Amino acid sequence: MKGKYLITTDAWFYAPDGKQYKGVWGEVEIVSDTILGIKTNARSSNWYAKVGSEENHVIIAGCQIHYACKSKNKPNTDLTADYTVDAGECKNYNRPTSIYITE
Repeated sequence: MKGKYLITTDAWFYAPDGKQYKGVWGEVEIVSDTILGIKTNARSSNWYAKVGSEENHVIIAGCQIHYACKSKNKPNTDLTADYTVDAGECKNYNRPTSIYITE
């Protein structure tokens, strides 16, 4: 995996801005478990994706990556349309995206 990817994670995570995200976009580098300074056991992930630059990045355990979409273009960070169904009625609304941009 080389290049810029939009990665969807299995779990929500907090970024330095204090917000919760379920995806991250940026330059990806696959790294070993030694990046954490510890040796993980066989029941843990033994590889990680470092997303972003040396100064600003997220490290995601390989087992937490759900989808990876290669895209050199930055994803939309404006409000995005969403919906919910309540008592059989569809309600549309706008919400912030849940993608952390590492640039």
